[in-house]
Amino acid sequence: MESCLNFASSAPSRRSGMLRKHLNSPLLTIDSAPHFTSCKADLTAASSSIPLSNIRYSCGSLQSVSKAKWTSNHSTDYWVLRSTTQIENTITSNEDRSMWEACRQALSTFNFSDEEKDKILGKAFGLIHSPYWGEDRTKEVPKFEAVNATLDYLRSLNLSDDDLSKLLKKFPEVLGCNLEEELKANTKILKEQWGIEGKSLRNLLLRNPKVLGYNIDCKGDCMAQCTRCWVRF
Repeated sequence: MESCLNFASSAPSRRSGMLRKHLNSPLLTIDSAPHFTSCKADLTAASSSIPLSNIRYSCGSLQSVSKAKWTSNHSTDYWVLRSTTQIENTITSNEDRSMWEACRQALSTFNFSDEEKDKILGKAFGLIHSPYWGEDRTKEVPKFEAVNATLDYLRSLNLSDDDLSKLLKKFPEVLGCNLEEELKANTKILKEQWGIEGKSLRNLLLRNPKVLGYNIDCKGDCMAQCTRCWVRF
């Protein structure tokens, strides 16, 4: 690598400056040592007999990009596979599969992919780990009636389907919160104690939807349940 940089710096031409700039680019440094060796060989040949304009100085950059792209896709595929396995380990009966598919259908209006629907439902009902629940969330297969009732209630808070789509991506666990004891109780608290309702409530929920799931107020004496504590409000 040092040879590459020394050669580039010694040549007086404008193209040499362009070459040095290319060698210092982040794209080049993505890949491993064998490609730098290849680069060195090309430049050595160039210094002896080949005009600078004919030097092949890609230095494996296309291979680097391909490698990075494959790694990203591989990571996504691994997440989907792992999440699917977690869900399938819980949903074992035909009845459970029918219930899961019905809940998927309840989310169909938001144009989520099947993977996104599974992620939302999985995080909401403990089938996929979520730091929001800590260790408290029991795994359960969601019921269509419960999911639909929650969505209907959220719509009643002046949230459009586009709003709900954003909210569910930001806070999928909302579907697993208790409708009466948490969602409705918390919106009542927001209205009565802070005067937040209507448009102000809509704006708050788009900014901080987790407020719907708060179920504890430590009042400054930490109870190690910070993700669901009113102290965060």
